[in-house]
Amino acid sequence: MLFDLRKFLSAGVSPTVKRFTADLSSGDYFGAKVSAPVEVTFTAQRLEGEVDLRLEAVATISGVCARCLDPVTQECNVDSHWIVRECDFDDEDFELPMDGNGILDVDAWLNQEVSLEVPPVLLCSPDCLGLCPVCGKKRQDCSCQVAAESTPVDERLSILKSLLN
Repeated sequence: MLFDLRKFLSAGVSPTVKRFTADLSSGDYFGAKVSAPVEVTFTAQRLEGEVDLRLEAVATISGVCARCLDPVTQECNVDSHWIVRECDFDDEDFELPMDGNGILDVDAWLNQEVSLEVPPVLLCSPDCLGLCPVCGKKRQDCSCQVAAESTPVDERLSILKSLLN
């Protein structure tokens, strides 16, 4: 969705609320995907010489646990708030995806916000122990945990164990 901020600042009806569905399935968020459509609420309100913008959405991300490789589904909440002034239209360092004419790309803004909310490491649970290096099963389910910790996986790393003594 495109929103003309310059036009809204000069003559927009305030407040303006737009509800729409966004497709983020083509994005890659640290290996996770957003496969379901995202319901988005975009609000713009004119104040004295500025526009108050708010973007709200809940995206369901799916990926694999970084430790045990089990599937993970997690909700990602977006609640972003910005104040835009006339001087921001010409600022090259302005962080919202807006072109030189003051047209805001709300879909690109949503994509930015979702990528900031997705954890870089997805885990099925905070206490996930991962996979056993001996048998390959989840560490919670295997019986060789003690053996895995007492014998080095690679003989070349055995010198590091002597440094702990």
